[in-house]
Parts: sequence; structure tokens; C-alpha cells
Amino acid sequence: MHSTRSSATEMSEPLLSIRGLKTCFATRAGMVTAVDGVDLDVYPGECLGIVGESGSGKSVTFASVIGLVRSPGFIAGGSIAFEGVDLRTLSDEGWRSLRGRDIAMTMQDALTALNPALTVAEQIEEVILAHANDLPRGGRRDAARLRAVEMLRLVGIPAPEKRIDDYPHQFSGGMRQRIMIAIALSCRPKLLIADEPTTALDVTIQAQVLDLISDLRRELGMSVALITHDLGVVAEHTDRVAVMYAGQIVETGPTRELIDRPRHPYTKGLIGLIPRLSDLDAPIRPIDGQVPELIGLGGTCRFYDRCEFRTPRCRTDIPMEAVEPNHHARCIRVNEILRVEEVLQ
Repeated sequence: MHSTRSSATEMSEPLLSIRGLKTCFATRAGMVTAVDGVDLDVYPGECLGIVGESGSGKSVTFASVIGLVRSPGFIAGGSIAFEGVDLRTLSDEGWRSLRGRDIAMTMQDALTALNPALTVAEQIEEVILAHANDLPRGGRRDAARLRAVEMLRLVGIPAPEKRIDDYPHQFSGGMRQRIMIAIALSCRPKLLIADEPTTALDVTIQAQVLDLISDLRRELGMSVALITHDLGVVAEHTDRVAVMYAGQIVETGPTRELIDRPRHPYTKGLIGLIPRLSDLDAPIRPIDGQVPELIGLGGTCRFYDRCEFRTPRCRTDIPMEAVEPNHHARCIRVNEILRVEEVLQ
């Protein structure tokens, strides 16, 4: 469940610090700037939610963090520091050492992310043998298998000793997602990047997977970056939120504060899409329009064409501004929007 870590984040250095990140993809139509000037921090032990529509740059941001952006994509600028080390300076060997050990990532679709030709045991043991430094010199494979069984037990796979030699297609969607989490956590990473971990799962299994990630975060003391399009998920499972739109962060803040007092029109629109149990008859207002194409953008607010609060002043490149302690928004009308909300309430 949600907990507040604002005091903790003020007292500690970020585990992950992203500054001015710009990631581009060369296409026939032109240069797509999928991530444009992103500043983001993840602190030790916290869960940061990254929320936004499809195409907003959430997954590409963290693919950049973990070194998975490949041609025709490239990082055009910025820095990515993990425990004070700029990841952009790592060699291929350095990346192989880091991924899976200190930073792990679960992909959106477990069925395609898992290798259908390898058993679950082979896929978990591969990570353990590559990164675990505490395996005995003799019998490393036996020790890796025992740890793989324990990881399956940890994520709630029934009879793990029997199921570990099964193939991915022999598991349900929820169980495959748990296997992905087991692989990611097999070497006790300091940061877990959970990219849409509940994609295509029914509501009951979604809740189980998210509760599992929250429980393991507390048990292992790791940080989590939870990528999702669902603010309802963010409200229950994160400490802070970063809202992304068209490749930019448009609002960040403590989860409860951001949901109770949104200061950017896009955040306000996302919150309006959450059904309220207190008023089941309340209409859900969709956000009109679509995310703009990420080619040749600049010089104006990215949300301009869809914003009900827009003015001619918004046709400029809007910077992030502090609206409250630890709460920032990319909008020149934040105070006016808040006053409108207070009047409506």
C-alpha cells in the first residue's frame, strides 16, 4: 500500500539520477525525440510511479537507463548516474555486469520476453550463474538450481520443485509474470524497473502481482520504478509519481499530494478517468485529442492542443517549476488551475 517517503528522500542521495536525458530514433519520416530533457530521481527503498499514455516515453526512458536502446535509436544527450557512476561511460562488459545484478527490468509481455525454447530453470539459473558472487566454487549449478527454486517459491509459484523444469507456455499469464519477477529478483537488485507488470492480466491477478512487488520491495529493501498508464495503480503502490507526456515530465510530486492537488492539466485529466466508488454515477471525461507526433516538436507546450486552460502565452517552451516543496509542474497556469478545482469542490 501507499506510504509517504518525502522526509526520507530529503535526507538521502538518489540511487538513480537522470538529468537532461534525450533519446532519439531515426525514421524515414524524420528524427523522433521519444525522450526530451527528462530529469528524474529514484531514491533508496522507494517506489516511483511513472505514468502516462502509450507513446509518452516511459519505457524508452528506462530502456535508456538500462542500456537497451539500440540503432536506429540513440541517446543524444544527458546523464544517467547510478550510485554516482555515469552509466553512459560503461563498457559492454560493465553493462553486462550491471544488468541483472544491480538493476533488473521486467518487460511488458512475459510470454514474448521469456524464451519459449528454454525451461524456467534454465532462464533463472542463467542469471544467477552470471551474477551471483556467493555461490560455492564446487557445485555452482546445484546451488543455482536451489536458489531458482527458492525464487519461484518467493513469488508464489505452487510446487516450485516440480514446475521449475516446465516451459513458459505451460504457465498462465499471471504465473509467467511472476516468473519474470523471479528472474529479475534472483540476484537481489538494488533497483527493479517494472514495465507495465500487469499487462493483459485480469483484475484479481493484477492485484496479486502488484502486492507481490510491494511485499518484495519491503523484504529486500530495493527501489522500484513502476511504469504504468494507470493512476489507480500508482495511487495504491507508489511513494512519488512522475507524469510523462510526449517525451517530457510534466509533473512530479508525492503520490497523495499529486492526486489530491494536481497542478498540470494533463494530470488533472488522468485523474478524471479514475472511477470513484463514492459516486458511481459520475461521468468519466476522456481527454480529447491524441498525443502529438514526436517529430519536430519544440517551442510550445506539448499539451497545448488538448488543454482546456490554454492561452496564447502557452506557445512557448514551458520549464518545470516548483509549485510546492517536492512538487513540480510544467505549466504556467498552475495556481489558476488549483483555484478552479477548489471552487468546483
